[in-house]
Amino acid sequence: METTRTLGRSGIEVSALGFGCWAIGGEWQNPDGQPLGWGKVDDEESVRAVRRALDLGVTFFDTADTYGAGHSERVLGRALGKRRDDVVVATKWGNVFDEDTRTLTGGDDTPAYARRALTASLTRLGTDHVDLYQLHLSDADPERAAELRDVCEEFVREGLIRAYAWSTDDPARAAVFAEGEHCTAVQHAINVLRDAPDMIALCEESNLASVNRSPLAMGLLAGKRQEPLQAGDIRSRPPAWLQGFGDGSGADPQWLARIDALKDVLTSGGRTLAQGALAWLWARSPRTIPIPGFRSVAQAEQNAGALEKGPLTAQQLTEVDRILGR
Repeated sequence: METTRTLGRSGIEVSALGFGCWAIGGEWQNPDGQPLGWGKVDDEESVRAVRRALDLGVTFFDTADTYGAGHSERVLGRALGKRRDDVVVATKWGNVFDEDTRTLTGGDDTPAYARRALTASLTRLGTDHVDLYQLHLSDADPERAAELRDVCEEFVREGLIRAYAWSTDDPARAAVFAEGEHCTAVQHAINVLRDAPDMIALCEESNLASVNRSPLAMGLLAGKRQEPLQAGDIRSRPPAWLQGFGDGSGADPQWLARIDALKDVLTSGGRTLAQGALAWLWARSPRTIPIPGFRSVAQAEQNAGALEKGPLTAQQLTEVDRILGR
């Protein structure tokens, strides 16, 4: 398989697999104490995992200012160190948070805040530019988003960012950003259990990269169904948008049944279940760039190992749709 893909119309080349840095931010919460992270994390292990990913050919890392209330950006910046110029760094803005209490306090869609947030992210990441800057307010007003798109064009002119995107699951909103010259991607949820045909169509029509969050369905497609969830793990008290975890007692049995039905196809060619889920995404469109999360060197190695195995075949893609009744 081609182990690299182009990040939409920017022409920036990235590894076909990115690494999502939400989990390595550690614990954070909303004002009601609802966990927004994935539980406790070992920063030294996170740094080792990022560096191992680099050694295995991963060149695309996606974080956000709010992950761990700034902590994910700091850890990623430290891990990259002198190798910053070898990679493509994506981060996001729009959420407001308190770093000291690690609490999400709200959102801010003003152009002035975009600049303050970018300045703060550059400091935490220890860099002079962000390669892909993404609006993190998925349901922001489209008219305001058009203003923010213009602000992003200013950032490009100033050399602060190379390209930008919107993290949203609404193709109509993504299309607003796509009108900007340096918009090059949309980050959206998609995995083998939950396709996003309208968004893939938009990416193909508009020459955008499809950056795939939840590629492993929050761990369900990594085969981690029996693992007891920590109190600080978002999946232990799932918000309404988090599908597949029901009431927080663990994975939803209906989702598990669908995963079991797919297991033979996804684990073909010596793949692990997680590698098969990533292989489905690569087969789905030449635009896709999945960004699974990680918290350990072992997870980094398993995810990166999917690159050698490549995408599923067209026949296997059809078989998946048949099994799921799509």
